[in-house]
Amino acid sequence: MSDLRDLLIRGSEKVIGHYRLLLASAKTEAERQLYRSRIEREQRLLDELHGGFPDQSAAYGLGHVQAA
Repeated sequence: MSDLRDLLIRGSEKVIGHYRLLLASAKTEAERQLYRSRIEREQRLLDELHGGFPDQSAAYGLGHVQAA
């Protein structure tokens, strides 16, 4: 079961990374909001996989991209 959990964690991290790239190149505020909401949703799923503890580096990464 741990292998499946690890696979899901890696997948969620990749999805978040892709959305961050899309967020960084978004042209409109509507696009930025869409990608932010998807990142937040995926981050919540990732937090659940990690046992409910928020990953502070991921939260920093989201804030870092938003400011860009």
